[in-house]
Amino acid sequence: MLQELTKSTPDSTSAILLEIEQAFGGRVPNLFKAYAEHPPLLEANWFKVKSILLNGQLRRKVKEAIATVVSHDNDCKYCVAAHTAALRSMKVSEPQINAILQNILPDDFTEKEVALVKFARKANQHWHRIDNASLRELIDLGIEDSEILEAFGTMELFIAFNRFADVMGIEIDF
Repeated sequence: MLQELTKSTPDSTSAILLEIEQAFGGRVPNLFKAYAEHPPLLEANWFKVKSILLNGQLRRKVKEAIATVVSHDNDCKYCVAAHTAALRSMKVSEPQINAILQNILPDDFTEKEVALVKFARKANQHWHRIDNASLRELIDLGIEDSEILEAFGTMELFIAFNRFADVMGIEIDF
């Protein structure tokens, strides 16, 4: 339904879809095809993906781990498929992906990165239990406010994508 691009796609949307296609190795994921039905939503969400997932201080692998655990915990099959595929493209093995889902992060993750992934997961699952002491633990590890916000921004982005993909019934294409 919403995953087919129409011939009436506005030029501004076509330009964004071309940028997405280039970023995703020659294809437009179904999630973005659905967003293309409402160009302002496509534009806003693609900007967020570029700003949060594709850029920033944190390594992409860390943000993909956050996207994967948040999507797994929210039971979003589409986003789990997308982000486990991204992790595999970064040479993360299936056993490592399964370990990530069990809160065991790869050996190449620093103590700070592990703390950020686990904290983003906790904030997704138990946001009402996050307090100043919880944030202080991250700061005491030497994690900068901007890194905390980037991890939370990744979590927040995927909470929204999880809901959208599930409610709209986006077909897995990864």
